[in-house]
Amino acid sequence: MNLGHSYTLIAPFYDAAVTAATRAQRARSLAALPQSPARVLLTGVGTGLDLPLLPKQHRYTGIDLTHAMLQRALPRAAGLDFHCVQGDAQRLPFPDRSFDQVVLHLILAVLPDPSACLRETARVLAPGGSVLIFDKFLAPRQLAPLRRLLNPLVRRVATRLDVVFEEVLETTPQLVLQSDQPALAGGWFRLIRLQRI
Repeated sequence: MNLGHSYTLIAPFYDAAVTAATRAQRARSLAALPQSPARVLLTGVGTGLDLPLLPKQHRYTGIDLTHAMLQRALPRAAGLDFHCVQGDAQRLPFPDRSFDQVVLHLILAVLPDPSACLRETARVLAPGGSVLIFDKFLAPRQLAPLRRLLNPLVRRVATRLDVVFEEVLETTPQLVLQSDQPALAGGWFRLIRLQRI
């Protein structure tokens, strides 16, 4: 199934499935945004679950593959300097160094090519800028037989279960690890902060 079509179908149910489970960890991640005004890209903004948690001083751009997700996000942007763009996180439609901060919440494990997304993130991020990641990843050399068994089916509908963050990061030397903390599900979900050098 096409990823865009898949997320168009699940947009009405997405919030109910993930809001309560992820709100506290999203807020924890977003607390790392700077105090001074910045240009912030929300990659894979989805239905806008991050929007009510964002400080108001920044200028936000949200990008998502599907129109249905963006339409559900817009009402949540009240009071924010926010505009949305329909586009592909693996081929961002922005010039180099367009943003000071990038938020990648629950997007890397969804994409067919998370490495392409991270490379594009580094391209559009200004030197010294940060990337805030909240997502689920396998640890290096983790067997996780059930997750790997289910992955071919689950990835067609919603998300991948086999992404190893360290392998993705290796493809983007411009980004360096600043912090990596366990979040949900015994550390399967992690809060990661990178910096652009």
